[in-house]
Amino acid sequence: MGLQCGIVGLPNVGKSTLFNALSNAKAEAANYPFCTIEPNVGVITVPDERLQILEGLVTPQRVLPAVIEFVDIAGLVKGASKGEGLGNKFLSNIREVDAIIHVVRCFKDDNIVHVAGGVDPVFDKEVIDNELQLKDLESVDKKISKIERAAKSGDAKSKKDLAVLLQYKAHLEAGQSARSIDVAEEDKAAVEDLQLLTAKPVIYVANVEETAVLTGNEYSQKLQEAVKSENALVILVSAAIEAQIAELTDLDERAMFLEEYGLTESGLNRLIRASYSLLNLITYFTAGVQEVRAWTIRKGWKAPQAAGVIHTDFERGFIKAEVIKIADYQQFKTEAACRDAGKIGIEGKEYIVQDGDVMHFRFNV
Repeated sequence: MGLQCGIVGLPNVGKSTLFNALSNAKAEAANYPFCTIEPNVGVITVPDERLQILEGLVTPQRVLPAVIEFVDIAGLVKGASKGEGLGNKFLSNIREVDAIIHVVRCFKDDNIVHVAGGVDPVFDKEVIDNELQLKDLESVDKKISKIERAAKSGDAKSKKDLAVLLQYKAHLEAGQSARSIDVAEEDKAAVEDLQLLTAKPVIYVANVEETAVLTGNEYSQKLQEAVKSENALVILVSAAIEAQIAELTDLDERAMFLEEYGLTESGLNRLIRASYSLLNLITYFTAGVQEVRAWTIRKGWKAPQAAGVIHTDFERGFIKAEVIKIADYQQFKTEAACRDAGKIGIEGKEYIVQDGDVMHFRFNV
């Protein structure tokens, strides 16, 4: 399954610089608003040391890691919900992503203009939140208008949906995002067709200067305080550091560079891990002489669903799954040795796939 995260934020907060660093793509990074007009998509491999372990054991012809797409979406300004700036295009692009990476400027640099005239991460966050909430409110109001007549006539489903929609309307009018509403899971079906923008999970990236990447600063602290009620994750990243890392192709040089800043890994790795956690994603592997490959699935998926990620026929004709835990693979070195040691589990349709499982599917169609 593909994972797509949209990188959003006000103009000149460091979105395109971060995107370029993460994906080695060449989105124009310039000191003026709207330098990114069309969404740029960077397909980035997901670092996973377990792939290297399997590669050493199996010696395949090729290794295929999982990938994540980062989409650099055009800058947003106040009034976007009414079409100001590039608002309509922005809102259309953001509707298509699985999660939002909200980059917030938490650094001071007099050489880089700010659309609001000064650095204020809480203001920046609220501008985007408000525009997305207004657009969602518009969608909710339209659906309320559509089903009100049926609800008044006594249609049970319409009455129930209307009650839920009115809850969402009040929540959005109070300046709250749809992701924070307290309604029963089954009631969320009433708004599922609306693809509400503020229902999408979000990670806040506090773009700080190089010296604050470990500890943060007054701006990142204000941001963390502002999102406490959302139970949202804030990640400290220095786009400037990530840009320098991207220029280093030698892994040892990268490690030495990170060490200079007291870092053990890049912001990219932390961002990917946070994205997987946010969306409840895990990885399983297939391993053979032709290829070792990582597959991304939702946590809690059963074996047939996991098989369907490879091919729909695998799910439709699923018979069983042979499962090796990667620790056992490491210990016994070969699949045959794992089998002799009784370390290959034969699992049926109800087996819930675990992160790191090495799997082989049997199917018949």
